[in-house]
Amino acid sequence: MNFTRWSARLPGTQRRAAARTDHGLPQRPESAVPAARAEPLPDGADPDGAGGGVDELPLRDVLDRIPALVALVHGPEHRVAYVNDAYVAAFGERPAGAPARDALPELGELSLLPLLDQVLRSAKPRTVKSRKGAGGRSYTVTCTPLETAEGPGVLVFAADVTDHAEAAERLRTSEREQRETAVTLQRSLLPQELEEPDDLRIAATYQPGGTEAAVGGDWYDVITLGGGRTALVIGDVMGRGVRAAAVMGQLRTAVRAYARLDLPPHEVLQLLDGLAIEIDPQQIATCVYAVHDPNEGRLVYASAGHLPILVRDENGTIHRAEEPTGPPLGTGGWLHTSGSVPLGPGSTAVMYTDGLVERRDEDIDEGVAALERALSGATGTPQVICDRLIRAAGVTADHDDDVAVLVLQHPARQGPDGERFRNASLELLGGIEAAPRARAFASGVLTSWRFATDLHDLGVLAASELVANSLQHGAPPMRLRLRRTDRRLIIEVTDGDDHLPRRRRAEPGDETGRGISIIATIASNWGSRRTPGGGKAVWCEFVLPTSTPG
Repeated sequence: MNFTRWSARLPGTQRRAAARTDHGLPQRPESAVPAARAEPLPDGADPDGAGGGVDELPLRDVLDRIPALVALVHGPEHRVAYVNDAYVAAFGERPAGAPARDALPELGELSLLPLLDQVLRSAKPRTVKSRKGAGGRSYTVTCTPLETAEGPGVLVFAADVTDHAEAAERLRTSEREQRETAVTLQRSLLPQELEEPDDLRIAATYQPGGTEAAVGGDWYDVITLGGGRTALVIGDVMGRGVRAAAVMGQLRTAVRAYARLDLPPHEVLQLLDGLAIEIDPQQIATCVYAVHDPNEGRLVYASAGHLPILVRDENGTIHRAEEPTGPPLGTGGWLHTSGSVPLGPGSTAVMYTDGLVERRDEDIDEGVAALERALSGATGTPQVICDRLIRAAGVTADHDDDVAVLVLQHPARQGPDGERFRNASLELLGGIEAAPRARAFASGVLTSWRFATDLHDLGVLAASELVANSLQHGAPPMRLRLRRTDRRLIIEVTDGDDHLPRRRRAEPGDETGRGISIIATIASNWGSRRTPGGGKAVWCEFVLPTSTPG
């Protein structure tokens, strides 16, 4: 065997200097290397290598000059036949002929003794990378089978890779700290506690990618708009790391601000699109923004390149809200449009990011179809459904992408619970005679709902003021709607004029201008919005005392 050429292919030798100065170690006599290891020299060759041929170099000189650690063992007990100078310098002299278990304890610390058995049995070389010993040094070790005069043996070649291992560990620590910073930032920007609408039951789950994946920009939010309506949003900023999380935080804050304007979903996305370009023109984001109105029983939404909302109705049928879908936020130059999907009592809807359904080895449509099948069989509370969908998608702690899931249910309430959710409406026909009819209607409904006298009177006053304001400043068709939930009383008037009212200070001599001020004073909250078909809705609400009967 030409050891010089063969050892050049062993791990570690390529990364070392080709030649080093002498260690200064005491020279061992030639007899220290068993004759079984000495390859015969060609006839007439110079024993000291003076002939100049590589093949003529004495084997012991070659082994002792290798900076890596070399040991030769033989037999089933792996008895020590030889260790080179580098091995002696690292661990001290080792007695020849002793079993490796006793004479080479450092191999046991590196868990190499079973590997020696395996190499001896299989007659195939094996390599283990970056094994750390008790002394803190790390080695990459190659064990190679060979024949000696004493029988089958194993050549152990250990390259010291401590510097590389420490550098790799520092890099892993830095990456881990950066990821933890991004995860902390990401979680701090997500809602710490979801708002709880009266008519919906909602749960959300966020799971960052595994330790090898940088955190992305997935986010979700639930925003109560007043008047019983709820905005729901989920999105995904393209890219990873702290920058993606920071952009996500800015978009989420902007969504909450735009939602307070009570705009249609497509107008909210239009505003977000322009803002995304200003925040970072190099990054884009997908997003779907939806609004649920319990009076309509539908989910009105707009999508900017996001995956479709899935809805399971009360009969178990799955609906996929695919259209309309515009390009992602940050691309500009697109007019988004709104669509709708039924979300009546007994329905469950799922909004999610691509980490839940996208896999490298399959089309994303297959992932969405698999999610539909999982949703069709997932029952229970929203949180239970969240967990079941995560498990069905095979998402684990080492998943390679962030996952955000938002599940909402519109419960089908019956019996005593259903009595706490009631609706009543009146078409306001005619002229000024509609006002007394509206007051009488409101009084009768609130009495039948068994409200206390003070809340009854406040509700009638609010209905009267809203109707009077609509009769004076609005246009037909007009409608008065009363709604109660288990938490609040909502009074709303719609008309055909799209001019939104505003609160203003009325002068002492003014005969009008006090209606909205009265509403703002007596109600817990009030607001107005434009309706999709043209016109507006003005509403106010009163928080119910917990002791309210019914």
